[in-house]
Amino acid sequence: MMLPMSGYATFAALWLAGTILSAQQTIDRAVAIEWSSGTPAGRLVVDRGALKSLRVAAGQGEADHSGRFRALKAAPFRLEAVINGNLDPLNTDATLVSVETESIPFTFLLRDARRQYPIWLADAGVAVTEAADSRSAVEIGLAIRARGLQSKIESFTSGAEESFEHASKISRIQNVPTWLGLGRDVRIFQISERLDSIQPRYTGETVGPALQLQAGRGWGASDHITRRLEDGVLPILHGQIVDEDITYRITAFVSLESSPLTAQNVRGTQYLVADGCGAGHMFTPEQEAEYKRLKPSELNPLSEQTVLYLRITAINTGKVPRYAFLRSPVRGGREKPNGVPVVTKFEGKPLAQTEVAVELEPGEQRSLDAFIPHLPIPAERAERLRMAGFEQRHAECRSYWQTMLAGAASIRLPEQRIDEMVRAGLLHLELIAFGREPDGPIVPAIGAYTAIGSESSPIIQFIDSMGLHSTAERALQFFLEKQHPDGFMQNFGGYMLETGAVLWSMGEHYRYTRDEEWVRRVAPKVNLACAYLERWHQRNLREDLRGKGYGMLEGKTADPEDLFRSFMLNGYAYLGLERAGKMLAQVSPSDAKRWRALAAELKGNIRTALFESMARSPVVPVASGAWVRTVGPWAGYRGPLSLYTDGGNWFTHGSMVSRDSLLGPLYLVFQEVLDPNEPAAKAILEFHNDLMTENNAAFSQPYYSRHAVVHLRRGEVNAFLKAYYNTVSALADRETYSFWEHYFHVSWHKTHEEAWFLLQTRWMLYQERGDTLLLLGGIPRRYLDPGKKIELRRVASYFGPINLRVQADEGGDAVNAEIECNSDRKPKTVAVRVPDPLHRSPVHVAGGEYDAASETVIIRNFTGSARVAVQF
Repeated sequence: MMLPMSGYATFAALWLAGTILSAQQTIDRAVAIEWSSGTPAGRLVVDRGALKSLRVAAGQGEADHSGRFRALKAAPFRLEAVINGNLDPLNTDATLVSVETESIPFTFLLRDARRQYPIWLADAGVAVTEAADSRSAVEIGLAIRARGLQSKIESFTSGAEESFEHASKISRIQNVPTWLGLGRDVRIFQISERLDSIQPRYTGETVGPALQLQAGRGWGASDHITRRLEDGVLPILHGQIVDEDITYRITAFVSLESSPLTAQNVRGTQYLVADGCGAGHMFTPEQEAEYKRLKPSELNPLSEQTVLYLRITAINTGKVPRYAFLRSPVRGGREKPNGVPVVTKFEGKPLAQTEVAVELEPGEQRSLDAFIPHLPIPAERAERLRMAGFEQRHAECRSYWQTMLAGAASIRLPEQRIDEMVRAGLLHLELIAFGREPDGPIVPAIGAYTAIGSESSPIIQFIDSMGLHSTAERALQFFLEKQHPDGFMQNFGGYMLETGAVLWSMGEHYRYTRDEEWVRRVAPKVNLACAYLERWHQRNLREDLRGKGYGMLEGKTADPEDLFRSFMLNGYAYLGLERAGKMLAQVSPSDAKRWRALAAELKGNIRTALFESMARSPVVPVASGAWVRTVGPWAGYRGPLSLYTDGGNWFTHGSMVSRDSLLGPLYLVFQEVLDPNEPAAKAILEFHNDLMTENNAAFSQPYYSRHAVVHLRRGEVNAFLKAYYNTVSALADRETYSFWEHYFHVSWHKTHEEAWFLLQTRWMLYQERGDTLLLLGGIPRRYLDPGKKIELRRVASYFGPINLRVQADEGGDAVNAEIECNSDRKPKTVAVRVPDPLHRSPVHVAGGEYDAASETVIIRNFTGSARVAVQF
């Protein structure tokens, strides 16, 4: 019968309370653990429960009630245990059972030991099920395999190769505001996605109210707005708005107020002032005082403003006269500007009003020009600005950016979008690299935020890989100038990982340049930073930290206030120390030896903590039906935070899995603490991909995840391409190629994300592996379709500059490659991957040995240049 509401509420509350109480009651469960190989020995440890009995049920061995066991003969070996514990799936007190062995120790949740979905660890050859399940580990493994399921990574490998066209159909569409500027100069103009708003900025700060404009009749039932960069590459924005018979074409770029735009005429912004304009910046008291002293003159130089030059051309594409509707940019807000905020012309004559309707005959076009200084200027300067020629300023701006591109290495690819994104991306990085010209420190900013030692690393390293070593050196110098007296590097938001990350980037710069004189200049600061890490490490060599991250640094890695011994933080410290040791080998051998020894010790501490944590973390099921071991993002927590084994609230930045995925243990593979092919790396990659990716793209801020490059290092090309295309298609503007920071539209023109995309592209094309140069290791097969060409010119590598030209013939039956890398540190071996679009095996290979498994031509004893020919 129906209860009255008050009675129903009382009944529901009593029922719920009883359910919770009963769920928390412990019960006995009989489980079986069986190995299919080896002679396991160790101990069964129960946490949040009790081991009531343990016996050997199959095979020869010993077991006792304390949990100790050992096999006396080779497996099969089966243990059966009765365990009293909590099986509640929502209770963080759920019982854990650790199987502590020498080879592959693991932990499982007691509730997961069930017949229907038994635990099967394929790498360990072990199964866990209910004791009543008489199947052997081999039989359980065969039954799971018989289902024909695949892990996500296996499905990528066996499936069709990913493409942007396919990924873009299933990923979200992003539109990102466009930033325009000059580079080196912190004065930026932001143009909205709808081309109806212009906001002057000092990167992280807005400057006055936005200016509103309108081309066309305004918001209607549908939008017909498109945007594109000039040549698909240059920071000159072209937009088009179609309003029935009237098409509006918009061109916008930034130049100088009066001087011709050349590299020599760009003054730039002093680095401390530029740093202070970025969100999240951190200053010492001395730096704060210097910033305040310099800011007024740096941000408002009396001589010249930067100016946004805007032209709107209305064209009648119809067959009868039509009206074009135009609203010139109007500064918002009620405060009267101190000067002229915008200069307008219509067909070359001053425009007396802000809104007009102009009748156009069929085929007729008219133009409105608006010149917007970054800050309002005096009336006499405004009149001189009105005389500026739009076409001349446009030509100067085009030449300025083309000259900048010409000074860098060149990457040309057969996929137009990616080809353009590489060149546009390099200019996007330059656009917000701020500093006074012609030399001195540069702030490698990351959108609205100031530089961060970790997030700026891919920016600096891609710039280095494009041969712009002076720019990279100046960006590194910024962090050295900001270094604290004790050696600590902390430039942003309380992050504590910057010291190691900056040392890593410095080490990479040295690997590109082998500039011993530069190392000699920076050695005192490198040693200071390493000594800081050494002291940090030493204060964590405490006995009470055994099993909890002994020797590991504690601290915050990103926005979350997680002051733990995280693997990401410590991996960067190790990588920085290791690179410092290599940098200093010639300049200061004794210091080099000291830092290499410290790096090795820290690496050992990290690996010990990782394996201890992994042994205590519960295994999880993956899409193949098998189970894999897991580990959390820091020492001491059992399993991924998002599974709440040890409780807590871990949601952040729009996702339940952000901490595990974006700041997690997979970094250790990238940071060279783990070898990509060792079992732990495979396990971490597998549970990460299964639990924390969609279409192999990570959640929230996807370029913080390092799984794509781990795929490349493991030779998993299809999995890499799945990540590569699904991430870029979902985060970057498909028209202007700017990136958001997050899927949910936080932080525009985010060059940290863009730089990781660019580095992924670099690694897709060439990687250094020991004394081997691997070329084309991650390219899509369609890059070698008939008639396609790949060309790299002067790209920088650890082996010196590389030139590569690859041509597929028009018939599709042959691929020819020319390789040049003729420095005094050239590679001993060059490997060129030649993946056939039709998956054919070659009938003839010239120029090297062919490895069928990797579709690679291997050139041994490389002399500095080589030619390869492959016929299919």
